[in-house]
Amino acid sequence: MSKEFKRKSGFLPAFPAWFFIGSMVILIGIIITMTIKDLNRGREIEIQTLLEKSTVLIRSFESGTRTGMSLRWRHEQRQTLLEEMAYQPGILYLAVTDTSGKVLAHSDPERVGTQLYTQKEMDTLKVNSTEQWRIAPFVDEQNKTQNAFEVYRFFKPLKRGNGHRTHMMNMRRDRNPEGYSGNNTSVQDEEQNVIFTAFDTSALDAVREKDIRNTIIFLSILLLLALASLLALFWARRYQRSSQQLQDSKAFSTEIINNLPIGLITTNEQRQIRVVNQAAENMLGSRASQLFGQPIQQALPAEWNQLVESSHRQHPVVEREIDYPLANGQTIPLSISVAKIVNDDGHFLGNVFIFKDMREVRQLQEEVRRKEKLAAIGNLAAGVAHEIRNPLSSIKGFAKYFEGRSAQGSEEQELAKVMAKEVDRLNRVITELLGLVRPTDLRIQQVDVNALIEHSLHLIRQDAESKNIVIDFHADNDLPLAEIDPDRFTQALLNLYLNAIQAIGSNGTLTVSAKSAGDNDLHISVKDSGKGIKPDDLANIFNPYFTTKASGTGLGLTVVQKVIEEHQGKITVHSHPQSGTDFNMTIPLRYSTQHLFDRQTQEASDHDKA
Repeated sequence: MSKEFKRKSGFLPAFPAWFFIGSMVILIGIIITMTIKDLNRGREIEIQTLLEKSTVLIRSFESGTRTGMSLRWRHEQRQTLLEEMAYQPGILYLAVTDTSGKVLAHSDPERVGTQLYTQKEMDTLKVNSTEQWRIAPFVDEQNKTQNAFEVYRFFKPLKRGNGHRTHMMNMRRDRNPEGYSGNNTSVQDEEQNVIFTAFDTSALDAVREKDIRNTIIFLSILLLLALASLLALFWARRYQRSSQQLQDSKAFSTEIINNLPIGLITTNEQRQIRVVNQAAENMLGSRASQLFGQPIQQALPAEWNQLVESSHRQHPVVEREIDYPLANGQTIPLSISVAKIVNDDGHFLGNVFIFKDMREVRQLQEEVRRKEKLAAIGNLAAGVAHEIRNPLSSIKGFAKYFEGRSAQGSEEQELAKVMAKEVDRLNRVITELLGLVRPTDLRIQQVDVNALIEHSLHLIRQDAESKNIVIDFHADNDLPLAEIDPDRFTQALLNLYLNAIQAIGSNGTLTVSAKSAGDNDLHISVKDSGKGIKPDDLANIFNPYFTTKASGTGLGLTVVQKVIEEHQGKITVHSHPQSGTDFNMTIPLRYSTQHLFDRQTQEASDHDKA
């Protein structure tokens, strides 16, 4: 026996668990394979039986037809023979057709003259002189569809032997020498007919279902036995390793507590602090050594002790928000839950405090409120824009009409031009508004960001040079390709450039840089040397319709923020009156389709709420 076995066990064989499990799996696999082969063998036997019955039935009908031909039976007598043979149990139908599928004789007299199958279906069957079978659908008299075991081949009533065929042909020639040629043709036609037999497969299906049911029961019993064996092995192994697992569980729980992203403090039954994890130390600003062993009345604020008393009198206190004062005079919002710990006998063991920093949550809540506000404004604005555009078209049409009717250079013509210009401005505002509120389908491509920025700067270079503004672009030649929508991203950059040019006025610098931010992110900065943004306005610049410009619409930066968020990124701004304004955008180099799905779901939810 190995040292491991001596240490953990004294009565089980030294076989590893995988050996036992592997043997069980192989045994089950062998039994399943043999069962499936047995099922297939039974099905093959049933099919062979039906095929032999069909062959005997076809040959019997051909024999009867030969006898009838020697007795000069009419077609009605052959039809009667076919109907009589179809009365046997299990037969669904008997039919004789020509090669085009037209029924010449059928066990159902009403089907004579109809099409059993189309010419295309007959070609698919590839009929020859050997019996062939297939499972075909059959519609009974109650219009219920069932499966039929169908056997077919060429109908050969004359091919019993060459001597018999010659004797029959001589008899016909002697009886009707003048019509011998025509009779020969009918014989040839008779040999090109196709005979079909169809048997009911319900018995075959019932036997197969019974076999499958018995097999499932057998395998279920076998599986239960295997599971019982595995459970017995599992509990035996569990009993042997209980001591070691207890030690591992303690180490595991300690690691979990120390690495939890939320603060956790526990006490004993004397309400002395016993556990303080790292997150709690970071949030409260105290080291565990300073709190460990202290009573909670001295170590924790009075509000926390009140929550402990409340948890003892009633249900656990869940998600109570409290402002916690730090040593530096600041306060942080905490969401705290307090519960008492009891054992199975109801004996009190201590309290547990679970708390988390709510600063980021509050920021997210503020962001959600902002998006809900944008969604509500957007839906209202979209409806209003739709109603405004139609009369705007009429107003512009009348303005152009009066401009054409007015004298060249007259005041009326100038007023008409102003009217048309203002209509165009309103239409532009509406277009920007609709672009803001309408969901956008990004056309993600792998783009060279340096080339895209060069192209966007080229579009405003002439305007900047006319105002003596220097454009300084710091490219990163090692920058990888980024998955973005080049048109939408160019639109966002142009809005930032135009704002920067307007903020500079003249004689300034527009600085643009692009670089990698880690291995997965792209960082782009657009900085100007303008007059900067007032601190009171800085929190509102991304709100729609907020503008400090007389001719501005207040939608430019809102569109920029939307484009960056559509690209799963973030945009921040830093502004000082002396140094200008710096917009920083961070987006992932690889676009996440799962993030796109989540964003579309959230947009749909915001739309429904609005």
